[in-house]
Amino acid sequence: MKAKGAALAIWFLMGLHLLVVFAGFFAPYSYDAQDRYQPFAPPARIHFIDAGGKFHWRPFIYKSVSDIENSTEYKEDQSAMFPVRLFVRGDRYSLLGMTDATIHLFGADEPARIYLFGADGFGRDQFSRTLYGGRVSLFAGLFAALLSGAAGLLMGGIAGYYGKVVDDVIMRLAEIFIAVPWFYLLLAIRAFLPLQIEPATAFFLVVGVIGLVGWGRPARLVRGVVLSARERNFVLAAQGFGASGVYVLRRHIFPSAVGVILTQIALLVPLFILAEVVLSFLGLGIGEPVPSWGNMLAYAQQHLLLTARWWMLVPGLILIPVFLAYHQLLDNLHLRYN
Repeated sequence: MKAKGAALAIWFLMGLHLLVVFAGFFAPYSYDAQDRYQPFAPPARIHFIDAGGKFHWRPFIYKSVSDIENSTEYKEDQSAMFPVRLFVRGDRYSLLGMTDATIHLFGADEPARIYLFGADGFGRDQFSRTLYGGRVSLFAGLFAALLSGAAGLLMGGIAGYYGKVVDDVIMRLAEIFIAVPWFYLLLAIRAFLPLQIEPATAFFLVVGVIGLVGWGRPARLVRGVVLSARERNFVLAAQGFGASGVYVLRRHIFPSAVGVILTQIALLVPLFILAEVVLSFLGLGIGEPVPSWGNMLAYAQQHLLLTARWWMLVPGLILIPVFLAYHQLLDNLHLRYN
């Protein structure tokens, strides 16, 4: 049962990451494409039966228009149907940074706009922005966790293998990072960095800052593995034949710590995704117009949006299955390597 749950979690995470990597193709619009005449437009209803009761094989939508009596409310204009088509031309986007493309998986005929998750206050498609925002939030957490895992493996390996003063210095430093609450440490580090920076620079700064605070615990665990492994016969034999410390660590000791590092990375990824979301929510991470799940959720702070514009909470709702999937994956890794 655990194996099936882990397999499902892996497939879900792979599918989600595939969606956000190719967000330009799967999203019907660019993340910054606006329609100021449709602020906070509700999610589109996809129909197969028209107002006259006739069935259509091709799905279609009706254009949303503002209610005359209440400009903030919308209703469907059923005087014209707009088919939903596959592989349509639309906004230009970069495909893996190698070439530009204009083909999108789906779209609706103009002038209607298909808002699967509704629109924000600028008339930007929430579904498209959620995919583009996931590219930032998911990969910021993943890269930061990999950075912490690599730093923990290196520092813990050095501390455990060489011991003595090196061990004491590295472990005391690790304890400082473990003892200080990571959220306040993130805010303190981010406060020293400029607020107005390019989105790409901001992404790597966020990854670096978040990854910096999380290496302590993996390092302590790796140190314990190394302390045990360095006394084994195959390590002593390699040392007896004159193998260098770097060779022994890389060839004989680090492979013993793979399980510990993978488990720690699976634990850190959701924590670091949440860290990026919080930083962007507070305006200290990725800034507009580039979306992340954090700065998208910042729009949902107002009471009116929480009650009447529920679709603004979609980025937060997506975090729930993401965290559950990583939790399931973590359980499986823990059982396998322990």
